[in-house]
Amino acid sequence: MVSTLKSYKMDINGYKIKDYNIYKLDSKAKKSTCPVCSSERKKKTQKCMMLDWDRGLGTCQHCGEVIQLHTYEKNEEYSYESPILKKVNKPGDNMIDWFKGRGISKETLDKLDVTAGLEYMPQVSKEVNVIMFKYNYRGKLINVKYRDAQKNFKLYKGAQKICYNMDSIIASDECIIVEGEIDCLSFVESGIDNVVSVPNGFTATGQINLDYLNDLYFHFEDKKKIYVCVDADEAGENGKKELIRRFGSEKVFLCDLKDCKDANEYLIKYGKESLRDVIKEAIPCPIENVLRVSDMESDLDEFYKGGVKNGFKIGLDGFDSIFSTYTKQFIVVTGFPSSGKSDFVDQMTVGYNMMYGWKTAYASTENYPQYLHVDKLIRKLYGNTPEYKDTKSQSWRKCVSHINKNFCFINYEDGFDLDRVLKKAEELVRRVGIRCLVIDPYNKIRDKSNMNLSITDYTNAYLNKIDTFCKKNDVVCILVAHPTKPQNDKGKLIEPTFYDVKGGGEFYDMSPHGILVHRDFEAATVKIKVLKVKFANLGENQAHVDYCWNVNNGRYTDIKNGAPSWDNRNWITERNNPYEITKSLDIEFNEIKI
Repeated sequence: MVSTLKSYKMDINGYKIKDYNIYKLDSKAKKSTCPVCSSERKKKTQKCMMLDWDRGLGTCQHCGEVIQLHTYEKNEEYSYESPILKKVNKPGDNMIDWFKGRGISKETLDKLDVTAGLEYMPQVSKEVNVIMFKYNYRGKLINVKYRDAQKNFKLYKGAQKICYNMDSIIASDECIIVEGEIDCLSFVESGIDNVVSVPNGFTATGQINLDYLNDLYFHFEDKKKIYVCVDADEAGENGKKELIRRFGSEKVFLCDLKDCKDANEYLIKYGKESLRDVIKEAIPCPIENVLRVSDMESDLDEFYKGGVKNGFKIGLDGFDSIFSTYTKQFIVVTGFPSSGKSDFVDQMTVGYNMMYGWKTAYASTENYPQYLHVDKLIRKLYGNTPEYKDTKSQSWRKCVSHINKNFCFINYEDGFDLDRVLKKAEELVRRVGIRCLVIDPYNKIRDKSNMNLSITDYTNAYLNKIDTFCKKNDVVCILVAHPTKPQNDKGKLIEPTFYDVKGGGEFYDMSPHGILVHRDFEAATVKIKVLKVKFANLGENQAHVDYCWNVNNGRYTDIKNGAPSWDNRNWITERNNPYEITKSLDIEFNEIKI
């Protein structure tokens, strides 16, 4: 079946024009008044918007707004399996009694079309009696979740993942998000219909995969309030944090289940009216810029329980022992031209993706045209430089598909500006869940709002914006910054320090982390050096590792016994990928409460 869901209209590749010239502008003109700001200006008739009909974009030279001239829909169609239900029965007495014991009436089961049946469950390797939770969207069956008596579950193989009870929130300006179908039924039982459940339960690992929200995001974007009522455990806490990050703290309200693990337990213990009160008594996310000890209790508990929290690593031998990072921080990468900075940054982003499933957005003027940058990223995964015939292979296409799902490229051909980049990056946090932003390089993505400042004040203002963006959106930003003019000693480049970065000592003072990429052309090696690390547990200041650069795939390779240990594996198919392993377990076998 071709998916019944249409993606939200976005100005990214893969979309075709649906409605042409939505503002009814002169399609032959290159300039126009701005539909955004002209009505509020004194010079209402001034043609301040540049029109690019080929790209479908309008750019206002007055307010700086970039608008889409058309609406779009996906040019490519994603095929999903259409669930075929076999051996479906109405709820029998045993099933009705079981749900009654959970506080759920037959009327609620009928309302959400919960049925019984027989289904093969891989966990027990046989066909058994199951409960069937039907995932519908606009009246059409999209997916089914099966649950047996041993609390095993599975989703219909090959079907699209959506939220359970999705249709209930389409016409509402508020919604509730829970962690399981039974919790969803519990709210419906209490008289609240506009509630959805995530299709996969959350995990305690912190690697929360919400990719299914990408095509559904527009159904949440218009909500004034989103109530998060997930399990009161470590996994639920991780899921809550990711939902807040995706939807924004300004519209998320948090529910308190008191001494209960989930909404269903609350229904059984306190009744329908009390469960409705949980929504009435929900509190907004903590006030920005104000913290109390109560806001940090979970972090303190984690600190005391497990010691100092480990940082995130890139999966590169040697470097991982001297550097790691937390989210909400930025990393400055510096080095002379042709030293390999951009290649190492690519290795970092691919590493974070392979280790933790992080998605990355690039704002790069160095890697242009962008298809060449895409080629570099693909080869890092593929493990080699292919011949043309190899690019048609399944293994190559898997790498291409992986890059397409996990990396995107902010593109402003009319010129980059820091504020526009950060605004677009925040949109990508919300819509696709990026965890990493790369700005490459700093000096070509200018902060146009502060160009009149001194170099010191300009640098301070720039880095403050980066820092604020990271903290607000719980991301890591990698900022590439060139050093000043190279100095040499007898024809050999002198290794730059953090203080040599263009922009002054503010880079050292304000940056949580600094990394140097320095190439020794004579030795054919590249030194990766930690110039600064914020916390001692995250790395070792001034420590370094020497690598060789693999011309076949662009990977940095450690040196063992005086020789490089080349790694030409296909990382998608041959490498033990911690995130992919965890993700597959999350999807197929994560324990879902019922």
